[in-house]
Amino acid sequence: MPTVLPGAAFFLNMPHAPVRKMITAGLPVAFASDYNPGSSPSGNMQLVLSMACIMYGLTPEEAINATTINTAYAMGLSESHGSIAIGKTANLFITEPIPSYGFMPYAFGSNKVWKVILNGNVIS
Repeated sequence: MPTVLPGAAFFLNMPHAPVRKMITAGLPVAFASDYNPGSSPSGNMQLVLSMACIMYGLTPEEAINATTINTAYAMGLSESHGSIAIGKTANLFITEPIPSYGFMPYAFGSNKVWKVILNGNVIS
């Protein structure tokens, strides 16, 4: 599973991965933050989702899949994580009111998350 780290590419001023070519070739693609102080000092997945659309040309649907189920698959966790389904671990967020899921990548830089649920527990 190709995993793209847009925060690292941005912070280190690296060329963008040819994501559209990968998708056109039939590859699923995962997007992650690579949150660490040396190459990507931001773990903000809302920003990663925005970068997937704005910088790499993904549709909102592709970007949501790339940052959820595809990333879970890349980590070997897709049977228990990465989507909302009976029997899977409840890791999800609830947004503030937004017009549609397509608004998530559009409004980069603004926090759209209202509640966070981690392992089935509301943490914020």
